Amino acid sequence: MARQGGIAVGAIDTPDSTFDVIVVGAGPAGGSAARSAAAAGARVCVLERSSMPRYKTCGGRLVGLSTDHVGIDLAGLVRATASSLTMTWDGRYTVSRGRPDARPWLAMVMRTDLDAALLAAAQTARAIVRTGVQVLGLLEPGGDPADRPAGAVAPGADDGWVTVRVRGGADLRARVVIGADGASGRCGTHVGVRCDQVDVGLEGEFVVDAALADRWAGRLLLDWGPVPGSYGWLFPKGRVLTVGVIGDRAQGAALRGYYERFVERLGLTAAPRQHDSGHLTRVRAVDSPLRRGRVLVAGDAAGLLDPWTREGISFALRSGRLAGEAAAGAVGAPGAAGSVGSAALDAYPDRVEAILGPEMAAGREVLGAFTRRPGVMHALMSGPGTFGLFTRLIEGRTTVARQLRRPGVRAAVAALSR
Repeated sequence: MARQGGIAVGAIDTPDSTFDVIVVGAGPAGGSAARSAAAAGARVCVLERSSMPRYKTCGGRLVGLSTDHVGIDLAGLVRATASSLTMTWDGRYTVSRGRPDARPWLAMVMRTDLDAALLAAAQTARAIVRTGVQVLGLLEPGGDPADRPAGAVAPGADDGWVTVRVRGGADLRARVVIGADGASGRCGTHVGVRCDQVDVGLEGEFVVDAALADRWAGRLLLDWGPVPGSYGWLFPKGRVLTVGVIGDRAQGAALRGYYERFVERLGLTAAPRQHDSGHLTRVRAVDSPLRRGRVLVAGDAAGLLDPWTREGISFALRSGRLAGEAAAGAVGAPGAAGSVGSAALDAYPDRVEAILGPEMAAGREVLGAFTRRPGVMHALMSGPGTFGLFTRLIEGRTTVARQLRRPGVRAAVAALSR
């Protein structure tokens, strides 16, 4: 075992074990971060515990903010688009509206395809990708002695490296680590991410016949559910319909019943299922950290998503890019822009708060109103004027945060929340 910079490591440092930036996780946040840092000239390695491509439970809808920041050609990834929307409240009070010109509001993709394409873009930017690698922990200068592997020497405060421990292999080292390994990953735990909203999503990918596929072609369904704060969806993707519900984890049994009734109501109980699974989403507490030393977290690992819709892809893409830019600046990559050195890492939390913080705060407000007054929210959102606003939100032409700055909108949401 060799000792480098005061750290006992599993092998002598080589180009295969030391990097400017290590990105843990190959979802949208990880792919975006890796591509951003590598494009700036940093030597980047992505570590993903699964083989790629791999299935990921996700509705796969790309709202306007996602398509604006995805940074890759979506032409070969889009399974379907939607220009018509049906809203129901627990299957009742159906309202359907569409565009006369049939111009789509949003696109639907499979997360398997999107993640693989983002990772390929990172590789094109010269990022190295290693799959089947499970990260066991991170060791930073001055870290907790309990985190150190047996025989490791405590690193000095000026070491300037993070050691990444992996199962079945030698330790890796990087000057910056970006954690994008999901809501229950090692990196969020290391940074100390705290979440104050935990939801459970139940979702299936149903294979349907041509007649049913045609019935839903170009049209998505949103159902405001019977469990407070919950909703269900149907997103058409050709011969596959993605159907799911999401709501407070504490109401897990009620959500399971809602999901089963929702599937039955749609006539899909007997339809073959490519996948049928559940997942947790966690929303960060307002003061939760986004950085610890040389480790940054992005996307689900940081609890960055919309508290109301639980939409996370656009938050992952944007926070991943910000993390990649910060990492590139921290290591002095030739193409880095903005702050350099430790100032780039210092600036990362403020940049995330400035860009994503208002959207999350607005989402919390609307979730409060929706939880207390789902029927009124349904009536408002399905009205001709408000429906147009809702579709502009989907397209990314405005945001909830921007709308809440309007006195009339804020007063209405505040009244519903009481």
